[in-house]
Amino acid sequence: MRAGASNRNMRYTYIALTVSLAASLTAVALPPQTAHQSAAAKKSATAKKTAAEPPAVVEDWPVWGGKNRDFIVNTSGLADSWPADGPKRVWSRPLGDGYSSVAEEGGVLYTAFRRHSHDVITALDAATGKTLWEYEYENPFTNDYSEAVGPGPYAMPQVVGDRVITASGTGKIHSLDKKTGKPKWSHDLYNEFHATQLKYGYSCHGLPYKDMLIYQAGGNGDGAIAFRQSDGAVIWKALQFTNSHSSPLLIDVDGQPQVVVVAAKTVFGINPDNGALLWTHEHVTNYGLAVSTPVWAPGNLLFVASAYGTGARTLHLSQSGGKTKVDQLWYDPHIQLHIGTAIQSDGYVYISRGYDGPVFMTAVELKTGKIMWQERGFAKAQLLWADGKLILADQDGTLALCRATPQKFEVLSKASVLQSIAWTPPTLVGTRLYLRDRKTIAAYDLRR
Repeated sequence: MRAGASNRNMRYTYIALTVSLAASLTAVALPPQTAHQSAAAKKSATAKKTAAEPPAVVEDWPVWGGKNRDFIVNTSGLADSWPADGPKRVWSRPLGDGYSSVAEEGGVLYTAFRRHSHDVITALDAATGKTLWEYEYENPFTNDYSEAVGPGPYAMPQVVGDRVITASGTGKIHSLDKKTGKPKWSHDLYNEFHATQLKYGYSCHGLPYKDMLIYQAGGNGDGAIAFRQSDGAVIWKALQFTNSHSSPLLIDVDGQPQVVVVAAKTVFGINPDNGALLWTHEHVTNYGLAVSTPVWAPGNLLFVASAYGTGARTLHLSQSGGKTKVDQLWYDPHIQLHIGTAIQSDGYVYISRGYDGPVFMTAVELKTGKIMWQERGFAKAQLLWADGKLILADQDGTLALCRATPQKFEVLSKASVLQSIAWTPPTLVGTRLYLRDRKTIAAYDLRR
């Protein structure tokens, strides 16, 4: 194990920013009675607006998929439509290559990008997009589909306690101080362990659990690894499997915590306290390209989907006396989910179905696999659920506001807002949306 960053291969850069604001106010003299009436009218209008529109809920987005790792946002006050050119853009700035999503906590954004052969983790001011700090290190990598995909990074920096935890396309894990970007510890999954070397780039998001971070690595005896959050010490390592690009999910099966892992050939559950295998079910994905995070739904339903001819299935899990029973409710090879997020609501899951050819926005009944509807109109897309609406960002740079029910799919507004290929899931904090493609990052105001 290697705890502590290497000075030889890493370069730390801290950019201190000083922001000064100047404000000027020009007063216009009004007759006393007019001024009184104006102030009273303003106070009355403000009171009415406050009563009619309660403050929007603002919930941080520290880890992959948001607070509950499900891409469902607890917020309110979103507009029901946008102008033809899209919602108001608050700011936009250049950013290097990569697909890393944007984490947010306390008004600070965290993401990662490529600068030549280096990976760069950065913190940005959420209000302005200005850089607060950067941590940069040499990390050469060529994706096997580099002409279209690029070298990454692919995983989102996650905020866990006082740290930012990152994973590179070459399986390097870094723990940084979230206020300064100063490195605290690191691991190399490929060189220290027996991790599966993913030729399309490592993209797993570590799962915070108690004082641990649980990672999928793949390998012989260390396929899953739990590191201590504070110093990177290995708490446990276990299992043998071939890794995929998916991320682990913490679930509760009749009172028992379990971690679900979608690997290259199977989906299985492990004990998060020691890595012991609890159950397994076949789910073979060609090339090991299972990407999408599984979905856990009320009724102990687990939805797993991938592309490349594999398809989707729902498993029902139950446990008694520490023994987990797995029943497959249905399987359909035609319900294929590539890189997108899957949104669960009231027993249905909404996905952007397809990966090579026509793509359909689709609603699927979780218990039966019945396709409720399917609609064309968008390229491959990432989804968020917020304030009773779907926010859709497709790979062509289209941003859309939609309503989805088991009965129908309705597009409320859409606009082209990005240029370069956009595979990164959006991040929503309150009514502020953060988007990026392989060249830029931008913030949009979605409030009414």
